Amino acid sequence: MEGISHRTVEVNGIAMHVAEKGDGPAVLLLHGFPEIWYSWRHQIVGLADAGYRAIAPDLRGYGDTSAPPDVASYTVFHLVGDLVALLDALDLPQVALVGHDWGALVAWYFCKFRPDRVKSLVNLSVSYWPRNPKVKTVQHFRNLYGDGYYICRFQEPGAAEAEFASIGTKLVFKKIFTVRDPGPSSLSKEGLGSDDQLSLPAWLTEDDIDYFVTKFDKCGFTGGINYYRCFDLNWELTAPWSGKQIEVPTKYIVGDLDLTYHYPGIQDYIHKGGFKKDVPLLQEVVVMEGVGHFIQQEKAQEVTDHIIEFINKF
Repeated sequence: MEGISHRTVEVNGIAMHVAEKGDGPAVLLLHGFPEIWYSWRHQIVGLADAGYRAIAPDLRGYGDTSAPPDVASYTVFHLVGDLVALLDALDLPQVALVGHDWGALVAWYFCKFRPDRVKSLVNLSVSYWPRNPKVKTVQHFRNLYGDGYYICRFQEPGAAEAEFASIGTKLVFKKIFTVRDPGPSSLSKEGLGSDDQLSLPAWLTEDDIDYFVTKFDKCGFTGGINYYRCFDLNWELTAPWSGKQIEVPTKYIVGDLDLTYHYPGIQDYIHKGGFKKDVPLLQEVVVMEGVGHFIQQEKAQEVTDHIIEFINKF
């Protein structure tokens, strides 16, 4: 996209690809699964036009950033460490932080570990998840949805990658982006199906799909799936932070059609005090009607406006 520059920065033992545009206060944009910097293409332009410096890396394991082979190289300490090192390399003492999906999870941890580096936080789709000391993360999802749930299925090394390869990268992306409320079967061979004659939603073009496909044909899905394979390791490693609050000014945005807004008990947690207790500087919760999971692409201008309105305060 015009005016967006690209470079590679050496951080924390890996080479990280970074897309950026604009001058002014820095905004760090963290993508989810299975995405790359390109998911923020609209926000990068909008933030730059509003006087901000938008910075969108490909996270570890994605796109043009290094993808270490070891599963244990994808803990939240590695992921947050990469970003702190990126800020150091760019000489940025603090940033406004924005995350979506897995990027939101990383952003929560970033704020928990290094709140001194974050001016404000806008997280999309994935709310804060307080650590449950009584049950590991994968078992929690297994208890809710059974062994067929995609997070449980992802645990076996190589299995999901082989399934995706048998379907083809383009069809994987078409299905993922066109299923408005992706449930347990949407990331399975049966859920993805074989029909590639799909009507793309208005917010997505064939060129957009092709860009994602080109990058994932290069990097594969293993890096991104390894984030899920580290869920239980993260549960063990983050025990010292159990009960620690997120002490950063925060805005949370979610679509009412997003599966993450329909986990058992999540709406009570978000709206009836639990969320505010864990994130005491939570200032606003926005539920966007008729919007699915890929919210910053589906409602690009509205999300950009929400981000700018909030970070302008800090």
